[in-house]
Amino acid sequence: MQKFQDFLIEDKNTHLEHLEDEIINNGSKGAKTAIEFLKSIKKMLQGGSGGSTVSVKWDGAPAVFCGINPENGKFFVGTKSIFNKTPKINYTNSDITNNHSGQLADKLKDCLKYLPALGIKGILQGDLLFTDDKKTAVVAGKKSIVFTPNTITYAVPVVSSGFLGLAGSIYKDINNAKVGIVFHTSYTGKTMASLRAGFGANVKGLKKSKNVFFTDATYKRADTAAFNSKEETAFDNIIKMAEGSAYKAGAFVDLVKKDKGPLSLGIQLKTFFNTYIRQGTAITGTKALANNFEVYFRDRLKKEIDSKKTQAAKQKYEEILEAGMKILRPNKEGLYFAIATYITFQSAKAVLLNKLNTIQSIGSFLRTKSGYKVTNPEGYVAIKKGGAVKLVDRLEFSRANFNMAKDWVKG
Repeated sequence: MQKFQDFLIEDKNTHLEHLEDEIINNGSKGAKTAIEFLKSIKKMLQGGSGGSTVSVKWDGAPAVFCGINPENGKFFVGTKSIFNKTPKINYTNSDITNNHSGQLADKLKDCLKYLPALGIKGILQGDLLFTDDKKTAVVAGKKSIVFTPNTITYAVPVVSSGFLGLAGSIYKDINNAKVGIVFHTSYTGKTMASLRAGFGANVKGLKKSKNVFFTDATYKRADTAAFNSKEETAFDNIIKMAEGSAYKAGAFVDLVKKDKGPLSLGIQLKTFFNTYIRQGTAITGTKALANNFEVYFRDRLKKEIDSKKTQAAKQKYEEILEAGMKILRPNKEGLYFAIATYITFQSAKAVLLNKLNTIQSIGSFLRTKSGYKVTNPEGYVAIKKGGAVKLVDRLEFSRANFNMAKDWVKG
């Protein structure tokens, strides 16, 4: 088993990339990384040690940082703004009032009131599930406690006081709690500015408090998530396809990686794929996608050029367009195989998600006009030494996240 410290990374844990985006972000090296992740997760599901750990990506909000400031020994709470150039670190309610507003401030005050009871020694990051916004509703025919921190609604069926077992324990803990949080990242360092993030949070040493429902995000494997021989062969064939197309895309994606800037090929390719996701359209048809992307890229840059009033400003974006087209024109095959690899990564990811989703401790739903619709968890985070990627059913979750109204507004 790998030690927790093996997963330390240099940067603050503020953003994770989708597994399939690795080939766009990091070229041929990124493609190899994605393939290694896919193989190692399959091995983990089979009960082996594949070099990866997996955590559940809870759809909590906001992201809360809490613990002891190593510079002064004081307990604090905050958001990602603790990493601002002028950090917003909250030790008192007055600090929260000065640094934040609205419902966000109210939630942070609840965290400041109740989280110190856990006896956190270092610094933890977690996703907030609820404060005073729990409700009771009938979900899937059962009276339940529900909370919707972001896009997904979590539902815990009401259990009679005499019921023993895991479901009864979770219901009791959540029903009594004033704050619910899932911890997923730990930080170490002698100063706030030098903190290093380690994916994973050891919550076993935390003190119990009836006012706080807390858990970690570690995926609890069960035999029901394992592959049978037929499934394993099919998955291995998908990986072979990805390896073959990634090899043929290598030279092109390495050129894309070198193309920098907010309107670069790589950024535009990711934005292009997101347009399909927002519309709820599956990303399929490699040849058509390759042709459509070239048109999309040209039109996007021409729109930018037409919006500029000075010739100097127009020239800047004309040069960006020409630089991108110099890569695209002679590399149509490379673009084709890059998109083919991206699609194949999505296919392999979908297989793993189906397996991972077989195990849930708390039901997850989407609110619709006609009631609550069953949905899978937001996704998972796969962690290997030196980095991590997220595995999300983007057609299901990301589109909902783009389009669904939230229960609370950031302040």
